[in-house]
Amino acid sequence: MHGLGNDFVVFDARKQGLALDEAAARAVADRRRGIGCDQVIVIRPGRDGADAVMQVRNSDGTEVEQCGNATRCVARLLMEESGKSSVRIDTLGGPLLCSDAGGGNVTVDWGKAKFGWTEVPMAKAADTNRFQLEVDGTSHEASAVSVGNPHVVLFVADAEDAPVAELGPRIETHPMFPARANVEFVSVEDGSRLRMRVWERGVGITEACGSGACAVAAAAHRRGLTGRKVDVVLDGGTLHLEVRESDEHILMTGPSALSFAGEVDLKALAA
Repeated sequence: MHGLGNDFVVFDARKQGLALDEAAARAVADRRRGIGCDQVIVIRPGRDGADAVMQVRNSDGTEVEQCGNATRCVARLLMEESGKSSVRIDTLGGPLLCSDAGGGNVTVDWGKAKFGWTEVPMAKAADTNRFQLEVDGTSHEASAVSVGNPHVVLFVADAEDAPVAELGPRIETHPMFPARANVEFVSVEDGSRLRMRVWERGVGITEACGSGACAVAAAAHRRGLTGRKVDVVLDGGTLHLEVRESDEHILMTGPSALSFAGEVDLKALAA
């Protein structure tokens, strides 16, 4: 499946066990020797009222808290299967409430952004709204935010020309971010439209990042660069974001797509 080109291999482990370790996830994600994807997703049985639990592993095998585009994909599967118009998906980063937005789109209630430096997390105290980050002797102005996973947002003159491949991995693994970080390069087109490119933690450059779009919408609104509703234009397409006035929850709306379904012999793949 994919959400705006951010692609996933999704395993349904609700009726049978599936032990997916780092090595197996890397083998599945390998685009030459495996199936190929940005993230490997496992749907596990829900608990405490949730419709399902979603486990996320990046293409490097590391397990991470959440994935916005994958959440929409899993929500679409669950809603089509059950006939429900809304579902709750639990993740390591917290519960996500998802609803049918019509036209094949899904809205995910991402909850509130967190701006405390210990919440991101960061290695030392900083003003997360605007701080200077030293990378290889050069200072970059950045914002930091957690939306269940850590993000660093750089507002730049033109995201098209941003050094995503060069600077992204340096910031991801910067000592300031002990859990590593997703890195977004963003230019403001106007008060309701942002252009974003992304370096995803444990993956690299991807065509879209749902949680990144949520982080960018929150950071841009906090700085007064946009209103509460904004379109975030990614390499793979556009997501619609709203920072809801009543409770500051971030609502992300966008599509999901099924590319193909099948079976795989994990033992053979990982051999």
